[in-house]
Amino acid sequence: MAVRPIIRMGHPVLRRRAAAVTADHAALLPDLVRDMVETMYTARGIGLAAPQVAESLRVIVFLDIACRETDEAAPLQVLINPEVVPVGADTALDWEGCLSIPGLRGEVARHARIRYSGIDGTGQHVEREATGLAARVVQHEVDHLDGILYPDRMTDMRRFGFVEELDDNEDMDQ
Repeated sequence: MAVRPIIRMGHPVLRRRAAAVTADHAALLPDLVRDMVETMYTARGIGLAAPQVAESLRVIVFLDIACRETDEAAPLQVLINPEVVPVGADTALDWEGCLSIPGLRGEVARHARIRYSGIDGTGQHVEREATGLAARVVQHEVDHLDGILYPDRMTDMRRFGFVEELDDNEDMDQ
């Protein structure tokens, strides 16, 4: 395994729609996934998309943080060629950060409940529902596969800034 450099906003790979994974990619997938997992853990992230390590393929890894509610260790999820479908019209507004936009955070509206599907790390088809932070993470990572960064989804750029400034000025709504 190897920690790969995480590319940052401004790199053209982050703005491209990633290619679907096909049988031609089978040989490189195990190393890519292992490297993505190690890179995500080293960067202390909870999700990472292949374009963030300069691989324009439809692969994401993330921690199933829904387990935080049960005090279990968050299991690692691998999703290849993911699809996301909103369940209902409800959205939730919350803060997001990104390993490709270090030091910044912004408030983003996302679907509150989603259904996602794809191929897991063992080659099995998976289909699950997610809510809350888990739904937000999956949507954020799948956006990377479509060349979308979270600031593109923001509607109020006054709610975007450096983490330290936002933390020091929590009363910014007043």
